[in-house]
Amino acid sequence: MTTSRYRGNPEALRALVQPERVHRDLYISQEVFELEQEHFFANTWNYVGHDSQVQKPGDYITNEIGGRPLIIVRHTDNSVRVLMNRCAHKGSRLVSAPAGNTGKFFRCPYHAWAFDTDGALRAIPLKNGYIGTSLNDCESGQGLVRVQNVRVYRGFIFVKINDAGPDFEEYFGESLSSIDNMADRSPEGELEIAGGCLRFVHQCNWKMFIENLNDTMHPMVAHESSAGTAKKMWADKPADAPKPMAIEQFVPFMSDYKFFEDMGVRVYDNGHSFSGVNFSIHSKYSGIPAYEEAMIEAYGEEKAHAILGLTRHNTVYYPNLTIKGAIQAIRVVKPIAADKCLVESWTFRLKGAPPELLQRTTMYSRLINSPFSVVGHDDLQAYRGIQAGLHASGNDWVSLHRNFQENEIGKRELTANGTNEISMRNQYRAWAKYMTLTMGGEA
Repeated sequence: MTTSRYRGNPEALRALVQPERVHRDLYISQEVFELEQEHFFANTWNYVGHDSQVQKPGDYITNEIGGRPLIIVRHTDNSVRVLMNRCAHKGSRLVSAPAGNTGKFFRCPYHAWAFDTDGALRAIPLKNGYIGTSLNDCESGQGLVRVQNVRVYRGFIFVKINDAGPDFEEYFGESLSSIDNMADRSPEGELEIAGGCLRFVHQCNWKMFIENLNDTMHPMVAHESSAGTAKKMWADKPADAPKPMAIEQFVPFMSDYKFFEDMGVRVYDNGHSFSGVNFSIHSKYSGIPAYEEAMIEAYGEEKAHAILGLTRHNTVYYPNLTIKGAIQAIRVVKPIAADKCLVESWTFRLKGAPPELLQRTTMYSRLINSPFSVVGHDDLQAYRGIQAGLHASGNDWVSLHRNFQENEIGKRELTANGTNEISMRNQYRAWAKYMTLTMGGEA
């Protein structure tokens, strides 16, 4: 019989996170992974989709948070509802497709119980068979389980499974300014999902992907063979020569340490952060005159320039969403096992913007984030190497010492130099908090 090291032991879990380092079990322990599914993801606000994916009543998408299957559906009153994808009768999954339109109700494929799109029990075949039973007084008679903590913010749909922990505004705070900027980049102030999804299985723990997003000490090393090659190809061209879009997107990954140091990083309470406080790898993309004209017409010159001048790199909405507002792309991480996760890449269209903006986004997603990416495979190789290397003996800890200062602990917001590992330390402090929030003992 396997002895449980962490179950029922919040103190042992919190001990995995120290101020300047974390224990390797955060990445390699399947027991820790299973407890994350049970507790951590249920206690945090997670992104589950965009409202442009459920435009009409009956439109739905399916998702999963912490091992719990979900249906995100547009109800008849035009609100977005989130329901557990489980029939109230025998527990069958109600819908299997990733997206569709269910009409006015869901019908179970096993015994044909029917439920309204708000989860209410609508009909049962041969209902007389339940007369005299306690069906109406138990959970099955109440219909589908509704997720109560649902928030749609500028079209982004977030849920929190458990009631424990802060509400939406407290959890995200000022970090929401990155979503605001991404939506404001539309002359109409709205975004919509464009096209399908690029899915990429990573043979690593999900936290490696998330912490790498604002790790600015690796690009000039890990991406030397890919982005570095592109930079060499363009090295003999005049400085003012128009760059092909691919070169424009590749070359900044090979910026020097000073560039990334000066870029800056900002962290927020609960694990959120963004790099690119002062500028980013997206800052020098070529202008698109028709787009700038549309923005000035919509917002006025001063506000339009302020919106477009904000070119943050990656904003991490901890734990599962990262956005690139400057190029209208997001990535969502979905944990599968201690050593495996799925990363989804989605592109957005700016309503009212010329098609060149979407072209830029789709090219970036193909070049950098897709399974066919050149740059993305550099990161994937690094993740695989870490996942394997952490099984070596003699050192159970992962260093996060770079630029650590004692006074950073407890700060709700903080700006630091761009190569600081503060964003990772910030994530793991949030991890320890929400992992043990509903376990008892002092947090």
